[in-house]
Amino acid sequence: MVLQEITVFLNKKLKLVVNKEKSKVGKSAECSFLGFTFRGKKIRWTESAFEDFRYQLKYLTRRSWGVSMDYRIRKLNEYIRGWMNYYGISQYYTPLQNLDDWLRRRIRMCYWKQWRHPRTKVRKLMELGIPKDFAIITGASSKSYWHLSKSYATNAAMSNNWLEEQGLINIKELWCKAQGYPIRS
Repeated sequence: MVLQEITVFLNKKLKLVVNKEKSKVGKSAECSFLGFTFRGKKIRWTESAFEDFRYQLKYLTRRSWGVSMDYRIRKLNEYIRGWMNYYGISQYYTPLQNLDDWLRRRIRMCYWKQWRHPRTKVRKLMELGIPKDFAIITGASSKSYWHLSKSYATNAAMSNNWLEEQGLINIKELWCKAQGYPIRS
């Protein structure tokens, strides 16, 4: 009844065509529109929109993509900025903390893969201030790229500040900016 009345109004008065397959009447928590839904009084992105975002970040940080880290970070930043410019009005923050940490770990994994040879890994770690003992132990390790991206040496060498110097943007800061919250200095 309500849908029919609104459809007639939109068709006759506003000259708009209503797609009957996509249109429905329901509770706001059960409906989504342009990637958004409501939870109580708060607007948030849909789960599928967030999963698509995470999938694209994973795609852009795949190890087998033979591009320079500058290019990879530039493409990542473009995608993250675009997504946050659209979905930044969402008042849902919870998954962004873990997502930011996960993304930084994936970037460390990409650097580790790109350095390739044990000597290069040891040299790069030492250039970034890691003591020789730790650099040799980590650089000569046969553990996986993903495993070593969380090691002491890689985290200390490729700290969040270092990654920021390389140009990687912070998802949490972009969300805070979109929400109008003060950003750390």
